[in-house]
Amino acid sequence: MSSVPRPLLISRSIVIAALPSAVFSVLADPHRHADFDGSGTVKNAVSGPDRLGLDDTFKTAMKLFGVRYQIMNRVVEFEADRRIAWCHSGKHRWRYELEAVDGATRVVETCDFSTSPVRGLLLRTPWPRWNAEGIEKTLPRLKALVENGA
Repeated sequence: MSSVPRPLLISRSIVIAALPSAVFSVLADPHRHADFDGSGTVKNAVSGPDRLGLDDTFKTAMKLFGVRYQIMNRVVEFEADRRIAWCHSGKHRWRYELEAVDGATRVVETCDFSTSPVRGLLLRTPWPRWNAEGIEKTLPRLKALVENGA
């Protein structure tokens, strides 16, 4: 991924005091996504399996700018306990990468615009800043959720 221009990748990381398998079990359950979403847009999973795998789809209820809608997502990267990414019709990816570190897990969340056919347009909008702000709120929520066993 080092060949992807930096503005196309919006990433932040956090260390969670739990094993990668515990973190991944939350990320791979689409019915838990609203529990840790910091953007305020994810409301709940409307449909999908209890545990995601490669090529699985799940539908999410969303709310953006006061408008409620549903969006279909597909898992496009998957390595159990290490990496999961999904995309919707816009084709940019939401990726979580996990690395074991001293009995804990470093989680890197990335919004990857490089896979979107309209990436150039997206970079000229407030979306990169909004996504960075959402990630900065999501990761502490994920940490609290996993560490508190909720």
